[in-house]
Amino acid sequence: MKQQVSDTENHGVWRFRSPTLETVKTIEKVIHKYSGKFEKTQLWQKLPMKVMWTTYLVILEYLEEINRIVISGNGVITYIWNPELAKMYLAKKHLHYDNHEH
Repeated sequence: MKQQVSDTENHGVWRFRSPTLETVKTIEKVIHKYSGKFEKTQLWQKLPMKVMWTTYLVILEYLEEINRIVISGNGVITYIWNPELAKMYLAKKHLHYDNHEH
């Protein structure tokens, strides 16, 4: 989840920057709250803190990769993660790998 950011003061030298976990969680909460209602720019404007556009895009890409969100063809972002369903499956013992079985 790294992004390249141009450092113009260092004559175009590239450095890596990663969003903080707090920023990722904040954006995820906002997406969950407004799920299916807004596209990228509108949702970005609803964030309770300032986030660089490029950082925001990296976080959206990450959330999409881990199947927390989907972005429709018209750009609307929908939160699809279902923690209750995940908990239900994790509670089933037959779905766990046990190292001590062998």
